[in-house]
Amino acid sequence: MSPNRILAFSSSRVGNGEYLETAVPFIKELLGDSLLQIAFIPFASVDNNFDDYSLKVKKGLETLPYTITTISPGNAVETITKAAVIMVGGGNTFKLLHDIYYLKLLDIIRDKVNKGVPYIGWSAGSNILGPTIGTTNDMPIIEPKSFNALGLLPFQINPHYSNVNPAGHNGETRDQRLEEFIKLNPGLPIVCLPEGTGVRLLNGRIQLIGALPAVLFSGDENEMVKKEICVNDDLTFLL
Repeated sequence: MSPNRILAFSSSRVGNGEYLETAVPFIKELLGDSLLQIAFIPFASVDNNFDDYSLKVKKGLETLPYTITTISPGNAVETITKAAVIMVGGGNTFKLLHDIYYLKLLDIIRDKVNKGVPYIGWSAGSNILGPTIGTTNDMPIIEPKSFNALGLLPFQINPHYSNVNPAGHNGETRDQRLEEFIKLNPGLPIVCLPEGTGVRLLNGRIQLIGALPAVLFSGDENEMVKKEICVNDDLTFLL
């Protein structure tokens, strides 16, 4: 059985709700009441002054009994190495992965999580859990060393999923973009998470959490399958 303990949320907030409001109950359920040390990785933020981001996260989790230390380039390796929990925030996925590669953190994070250290991420922080970042919604504002990501989940995540197509819009829909990915990456499924949803990996079992159904894309260029996933559905077959 995999020791991995992962929470991957689509977004930091839902609608007009408070920051991380819907994530708090799931985080508490995963981590319990111990006074744990969390290493927060803010590198998805394009503003390299991470103070405001850190304060926002700490305020969102202020009802929980954990200590949050924000990673900086100067303390990254030491802080992650000592941390009891790894938390990765949202922003721009390309920027996040660029900084993780630049600071040589990819293997450190992967090894920690594979040894049982909990991982909590949202948006970009969820997207990097898959084999690649090829299903991010973000603009490639900076080029990471590789598009290969943590590979802690054997499927892709598409956060903030919505297939809304405004009248008069002539660009591709989200579904069309994801179908293009499947065509060029046959056999690599995509779990598409609307805001307010996430996936939880615990005790070797993965399931959809949150308040809304999600979508699973799978197949290849010859047969594309789009399937609705309901809350609490068992997705362990994807592992």
